[in-house]
Amino acid sequence: MGLNTLVLGATTNPSRYAFIAAEMLTAYGHEIFPVGIKKGQVAGKEIARDFPGAETGIDTITLYIGPAHQPEWYDAILHSGARRIIFNPGTENEELQALAEEAGIEALEACTLVLLRTGQYTT
Repeated sequence: MGLNTLVLGATTNPSRYAFIAAEMLTAYGHEIFPVGIKKGQVAGKEIARDFPGAETGIDTITLYIGPAHQPEWYDAILHSGARRIIFNPGTENEELQALAEEAGIEALEACTLVLLRTGQYTT
């Protein structure tokens, strides 16, 4: 069963890890919700400027924006209903990790691509 995953920092640039992750998540059977600041599509989905509603049942948020740009997203992240946040390399943020854990959201420093390839993504 696939997990509903919000890709924060989604992009149409195929050389970016956010693009590769969106494509790979889709290939592995996960429903993606790409959110970013640039218009366009990734993995057949339109990149949204805002988080989807809670009815979408987001399980995981995978971060592809650096700590300097994360504070504007804190409220949306913390109220998304997500079970976990994956802090991909370069997105680590002690403040957001602490806020997430206080809110009952698992904060995981990991690489989405590695988790998918090693079969650990759905655990």
